[in-house]
Amino acid sequence: MTEARVSHHDTGLHRILDRAGVYDAVQSLLLRKGSRERYVRDFVRPFPGCRILDIGCGPAAILAHLPDTGGRYTGFDMNPGYIEAARRRWGPRGEFFCRKVEAATLPAGGTYDIVLANGIVHHLDDTKAGQLFDIARLALRPGGRLVTYDNVYLEDQHWFARWLIGRDRGKAVRTRGAYEALARGRFARLESAILHDTLRVPYTILIMTCTKAGDR
Repeated sequence: MTEARVSHHDTGLHRILDRAGVYDAVQSLLLRKGSRERYVRDFVRPFPGCRILDIGCGPAAILAHLPDTGGRYTGFDMNPGYIEAARRRWGPRGEFFCRKVEAATLPAGGTYDIVLANGIVHHLDDTKAGQLFDIARLALRPGGRLVTYDNVYLEDQHWFARWLIGRDRGKAVRTRGAYEALARGRFARLESAILHDTLRVPYTILIMTCTKAGDR
């Protein structure tokens, strides 16, 4: 889960957060206890043998909260330090690739039961975000689910949450409706939920569950 990516108005802080150990420490400090467990239990909902594709997996910290179901976890990230850290920590529990996810990098046909995009969409403009949704749909089996997790702007939002979100590294934070518009027309069913208690400080997260047409 990659959330609350602290502002990097100076590139020095950006470089520091690009270090896997520092990034994990910041996440652990900010996240409220039990947030990741709830996310996995209520939204990811892994099942025995499921195959998971994690787009922008970071150091794959989510694996600490995913049960070993006997399936397959595949993580992609553009940061080589994150991928190296994931390989060192998790080894045979997953496959980790330092490159962009594209149609050419995926197995032929829908392979995955669940695609995760944790803290990714708010870093992408509408064109690139649309491409991510298209890639996720292509990667999923019929009935499979894309789960996205991003900060969001609301009308009646706590002032500190809005201020903190405004200083995020991602510059494409949207309203709930704007996020949902990216999924509509691409997925057969869309469910979304707003969470206000993921961090130890006021913050607002939107989780979308986008289901591909067809039966698993």
